[in-house]
Amino acid sequence: MRTYDLTPFYRSTVGFDRFFNLLDQVTSDGSPGYPPYNIERTGENAYRISVAVSGFSQGELSIVAKENTLTIKGEKTANENGKEKSEVLYRGIAARAFERVFQLADFVQVKNASLENGLLHVDLVREIPEAKKPRSIPINSGAPAPQVVDASVAA
Repeated sequence: MRTYDLTPFYRSTVGFDRFFNLLDQVTSDGSPGYPPYNIERTGENAYRISVAVSGFSQGELSIVAKENTLTIKGEKTANENGKEKSEVLYRGIAARAFERVFQLADFVQVKNASLENGLLHVDLVREIPEAKKPRSIPINSGAPAPQVVDASVAA
């Protein structure tokens, strides 16, 4: 895999630290592959993150949105079947704890979360405030408006 040296950009830019940190995170191979997830665009300003969390109950999952970061955690309880004397002979279903972190763009907010059929769906919406939306600026000419003289007043 290629590695990029972003040092020259750090020296010549101000205020882009977060952007370069995101680039570093994207290019690194250190992100775990568990649990698998999908990111879908469901509308012009609507998104959905679906995380495969089979075997986890609603009480074992937590979703935290803080600033521009969305964190999804799952922690299994020690006795998953509710049977104290059960013995698992083969474990093919992963029961390990996980933490998935997603970086959200500005003005993206979590609207809803649901757990159905082993998938955790997190719905996101980008709501741009009116002050940040583009607006049309009228163009004024530099010349003063011509004066209309009423002929009846002048006579």
